Amino acid sequence: MLDNYLRVLPQYLVPQHALSRLVGYFTRCQKPWFKDGLIKQFIAHYAVDMSTALEPDPYQYPSFNAFFTRKLRPDARPICAGVDSIACPVDGCISQLGKIDQGRIIQAKGFHYDVQQLLGGSEARAAPFSGGTFATIYLAPKDYHRVHLPIDATLVEMVYVPGQLFSVNPLTADTVPHLFARNERVAMLFDTAAGPMAIVMVGAMLVASINIAWEGDITPPQSKTIKTWDYKQQPKHMMKGEELGYFELGSTVIVLFGAERMRWLETLAPEQTVRFGQLMGHQSFSSES
Repeated sequence: MLDNYLRVLPQYLVPQHALSRLVGYFTRCQKPWFKDGLIKQFIAHYAVDMSTALEPDPYQYPSFNAFFTRKLRPDARPICAGVDSIACPVDGCISQLGKIDQGRIIQAKGFHYDVQQLLGGSEARAAPFSGGTFATIYLAPKDYHRVHLPIDATLVEMVYVPGQLFSVNPLTADTVPHLFARNERVAMLFDTAAGPMAIVMVGAMLVASINIAWEGDITPPQSKTIKTWDYKQQPKHMMKGEELGYFELGSTVIVLFGAERMRWLETLAPEQTVRFGQLMGHQSFSSES
């Protein structure tokens, strides 16, 4: 454990936001000699599979950032069928999933964090998820980095919560307390046929931006105040599989449901690789819907 703390210690010491924005600047560079060299090294190091990309030639992308946020071919990730099915929203690896216990979510062995804190400190936002379920999915650098809707839903609110930018890799999640509730993040809250749902996109070290499909870049710039978007007067009705946004470099997505509203597949477990569109669970429809 001491070794883990020593390995994570530099993250406390570096200027997290300044470093991340600097990396963001270089990833947008469009000089061919620079961006092609960076892309070539990245593909070799992470064994990136370009066969599923909409543009399979990595050197056709105008910048490293465009390559990193590449879209998939329409047939690359079939969306699970069935009106009660819950699709995986991203490509990644399950960090944790299960029950929300007394308003707390498990981060790693010995570490929990509060739903209320995750959603910007609002008791009203957190209350619908009391006794509910969650899934945390880590997106590694090699993964497809766009985030999609797991079920049909209506967006009613979005919240930007300022915070730090620790890495969200497994080592840091096992070491830094309350990691996902202290990092910069964007939470989207939805009404669905199965009750309330939230999708939280958590920023991380070197993540230059969180981009939302209908709002553009939410970060940067860094802000020290919580910002909200209220869609209740003009709610956004969205379909399962529809794109919500993307990360510019790797991060984590957290999905929340209310109590008795859904069940994850029993075959799912931490450290399991998942892909956008695959079946993750089943909804329990509200009698009021």
